[in-house]
Amino acid sequence: MANAPGVLIHAKDLTKTYVMGDQTVHALRGVSLDIHEADFVAIMGSSGSGKSTLMNILGCLDHPSAGQYELAGEAVQDMHGDQLASIRNRRIGFVFQQFNLLPRTSALENVELPMVYAGVNGPGRRERAMAALNQVGLGERFAHTPSELSGGQQQRVAIARALVNKPQLILADEPTGALDSQTSEDIMRLLTDLNRQGLTVVYVTHESDIAAWARRRIVFRDGLVVQDVERMTLQQWREQQAEQPLAQGEPR
Repeated sequence: MANAPGVLIHAKDLTKTYVMGDQTVHALRGVSLDIHEADFVAIMGSSGSGKSTLMNILGCLDHPSAGQYELAGEAVQDMHGDQLASIRNRRIGFVFQQFNLLPRTSALENVELPMVYAGVNGPGRRERAMAALNQVGLGERFAHTPSELSGGQQQRVAIARALVNKPQLILADEPTGALDSQTSEDIMRLLTDLNRQGLTVVYVTHESDIAAWARRRIVFRDGLVVQDVERMTLQQWREQQAEQPLAQGEPR
């Protein structure tokens, strides 16, 4: 085995407060955690527990009110504007519950979109987008619009879009929330395969059976981490994943 992976996400004493009229809402209350490269982590918690606030901070979409956040060794908490956009584009791929695809554009064009913002030229964009669609098993559907694809296929397009800039980290917000149980299993198998290939995957879910796919489960309540459970060490996880064949089969 290679050397132990380094820390990709380092969060220390993160707090986030919102002022709403005469009320102050404490969304995060001093959260500290490390997530290593190639880890596979599920985050759980009820509405208002702080999990979505944490994901927004980890995704460089919001700033903590206080505390330290480093992503791949870069101090994110002090970044603004273009710096945050740059680190999002270079290091993070996002996957959402409702897919967030442009309805009148093809799967290929949807996957190309992050590269437009990154300044990748036309021929290069198409080649990389096709490679990402092939990676998620949808290369033959590149010309289809979202309305011509099933929910599972739309989520695969969204995952391909998240992959196309070759991020280190996939952040997924309820990635199976809009899918039936069998299609949810297909999507989790795909995320597992991507993790086996070295991607760090962090996802929010409220479903215990979906959380069970991860190596590690973190539970939030009232802005605090109340449970942080590992199924096995990261080294054991990587050894187990390396022994498993990648999933095969027709995507749903």
